[in-house]
Amino acid sequence: MIGLTQRACAGKGAKLANKRGVGDQRGARGVIPTGGDFKVTRKNYLFTSESVSEGHPDKVSDRISDEIVDEFFRQGAKAGMDPYAIRVAAETLCTTNRVVIAGEVRGPHLAFEHIEDVARNAIKDIGYEQDGFHWKHARVEVLLHEQSADIAQGVDAAGNKDEGAGDQGIMFGYAVRETPDLLPAPLYYSHKILEKLAHARHSGKEKGLGPDAKSQVTLRYADGKPVEATQIVLSHQHVDESLTPQDIRRIAEPYIREALPAEWITAGTVWHVNPTGKFFIGGPDGDTGLTGRKIIVDTYGGAAPHGGGAFSGKDPTKVDRSAAYAARYLAKNIVAAGLADRATIQLAYAIGVAEPLSIYVDLHDTGHVAEDKLEALLPQIMRLSPRGIREHLQLNKPIYARTSAYGHFGRKPDADGGFSWEKTDLADKLKAHFS
Repeated sequence: MIGLTQRACAGKGAKLANKRGVGDQRGARGVIPTGGDFKVTRKNYLFTSESVSEGHPDKVSDRISDEIVDEFFRQGAKAGMDPYAIRVAAETLCTTNRVVIAGEVRGPHLAFEHIEDVARNAIKDIGYEQDGFHWKHARVEVLLHEQSADIAQGVDAAGNKDEGAGDQGIMFGYAVRETPDLLPAPLYYSHKILEKLAHARHSGKEKGLGPDAKSQVTLRYADGKPVEATQIVLSHQHVDESLTPQDIRRIAEPYIREALPAEWITAGTVWHVNPTGKFFIGGPDGDTGLTGRKIIVDTYGGAAPHGGGAFSGKDPTKVDRSAAYAARYLAKNIVAAGLADRATIQLAYAIGVAEPLSIYVDLHDTGHVAEDKLEALLPQIMRLSPRGIREHLQLNKPIYARTSAYGHFGRKPDADGGFSWEKTDLADKLKAHFS
């Protein structure tokens, strides 16, 4: 259901005031109550989300930035460094046969040639060997330098001071009972379409497809549940210039049908496949890519709020990343525990300060427990300081490159600790507390 993200907040504030008590200043969140019980959810509507492939220019940049984070953790472990001391903030720009990497780091000494090799290997793995962007021939410029001492003194633990947040900001987590992995359905299936096509391309089964692609799915909701795909959009690069949009549809349609529930694609579903007519020039040769420009694709497809901070290229002292993972983890466990069908969590931090400034829970009228009770409980079952999050989710590992495409959420936890924030190992504890 669409809620706070799609409506003015005044009605929600009044509703919270009524639910939690007008006299409860904390419950009202500083919003002046206006009286009345304003509904802010809809049950019958259309909603659209998009995804982009690993070869999209912005995702190439995200991949390189996250490979650099992983390499610092990997080489730091080999050098015997404390992983809590590693700092990475790496930004990447990709354009026609050019890659520029800039940012601030602290950790093992990695020669610029080493970073260049990391970038080239990432581009090669994605599959770029075209004239305008080739893993072997692109010029790679590395402009990484030491982290600011002023920032370090606020973030580093010292004496009785706990590790502080790497920046101020707000982070959101969200979960909804629409898909097996509790992710909004339009985004979940947009990702699935591109994942299946990427697998077919990498396997060699579909040699005519290039690395760059975008998908978009519009779903019709009835009584709050997705029931039909009304529009499907796919723009997919092709390496054979003679291929037409009809050819691309013939290649892609079986994978799209495999990705979506069969009953959702009807005679009335409208298809838009390579609607410009041609998509031969793709990737950074067609559009410049930058790290952190696909934050809605990375999270909830527009179905939930976003604090504005990107994830890729950042070590987990940056709460833009780690606290967003923690918020998703808590929201997913609330829904998995059966305490609600939909949950949004907001966390807020100040640079250099360890504990969150605020914790906000919204169950969107689907909850079976009081939201303020959850707000009090959550920091008791999981420390929400940067160090506490890193310890609980075991984030000091080379697990980030895999997050750079097809979403940071709605993924299966890996045996080596990847996507640990997708576990539902708190569900039983949450359920027991309210039983």
